[in-house]
Amino acid sequence: MRPLTLKATVLGGLLASVAVVSAQATPVTFSGIDANGSAFTPLSSTPNADAARNDFFSNLNGVGTETFETLSGSAPLTVNFGAAGTATLNGSGSVVSVTPGTTNGAGRYSVPSASSSRYWEVTAGGAGTFSLAFSSPIAAFGFYGIDIGDFNGTVTLELTDTSSNVTSLTVPTAASNVADGSVLYFGFYDLTTQYTSITFATTGGTGDVFAFDNFSIGSAQQVIPNPVPEPMSLAVIGTGLLGLRLVRRRRG
Repeated sequence: MRPLTLKATVLGGLLASVAVVSAQATPVTFSGIDANGSAFTPLSSTPNADAARNDFFSNLNGVGTETFETLSGSAPLTVNFGAAGTATLNGSGSVVSVTPGTTNGAGRYSVPSASSSRYWEVTAGGAGTFSLAFSSPIAAFGFYGIDIGDFNGTVTLELTDTSSNVTSLTVPTAASNVADGSVLYFGFYDLTTQYTSITFATTGGTGDVFAFDNFSIGSAQQVIPNPVPEPMSLAVIGTGLLGLRLVRRRRG
């Protein structure tokens, strides 16, 4: 009977180890910042932000993006992500329009500024919270942020999953002395968890205002790589299988 006991021990340790690795899984994030320092001149290019966006997109098999170019007014608004579904935009904020290639005179503009004019604008601080409630759970989300951090403002994403658990992600920003008119991109995907809503929690000094543009989402089916065991999980499984082979040899 001893070989059977050893086999049960190996299997139990294998399953416990895999469970620990799975519990440690977190969203994979992407970020890039292009500093500006000007309230009146938009950046002509945003290579760092665009690179972060491209890296994020490379992990998605298709992506749905809301550019705000066909929207107007304030929340609640329905935003359309194509095949990935829709979302209801709730809370404070409104769609603002500027002439393409210009700012609103305070560092905010649409991305890409040379060809687009509309973006989502919100006053930072406790009253500046807004959220997206998705029609179907998502596993990936990304966006541009413009003019964030010039008054030491911050953005935190609060992700509510399908079990009503909340995960917080801090969005990096430019240094305050060059944040005026700066552009950032932030995105994430998650191989293990899906989310029903995302809340943008903001802080900032008196009169601080943020701009956001090009919200993109992806469903679990659109995320690549596919949900497979992480490298550590594969190593644990390999060790477990080796242990089972040794047990069989002893029995033989």
